[in-house]
Amino acid sequence: QVQLVESGGGSVQAGGSLRLSCAASGYTACMGWFRQAPGKEREGVAAIDIFGNTRYADSVKGRFTISKDNAKNTLYLQMNSLKPEDTAIYYCAAGAPSTSRLLNDAFYKYWGQGTQVTVSS
Repeated sequence: QVQLVESGGGSVQAGGSLRLSCAASGYTACMGWFRQAPGKEREGVAAIDIFGNTRYADSVKGRFTISKDNAKNTLYLQMNSLKPEDTAIYYCAAGAPSTSRLLNDAFYKYWGQGTQVTVSS
């Protein structure tokens, strides 16, 4: 069983930055960040596999960076140049998808409780 605990969400003005953290207990092969805005489906934001390969949604490329500290078993998401459309609940997830499916939430088994990110214009 893997437990995931997110932190680092909050409110920021457009153009600002936030860093999300996700502390994991137990072995995690692949990890990712997903988000869900009100009235919208959950979408993959960024993910990293066991080899360090990363995938990003087109909407966040060049602004968000995913990283993992294996010693601390902690996943991070550095979010820069935030936009109001980035407002959502952000979830950390762990699973074992193939590299080509890193942003597909169907392949993740474990989920955190979510952390709210609000970007005002």
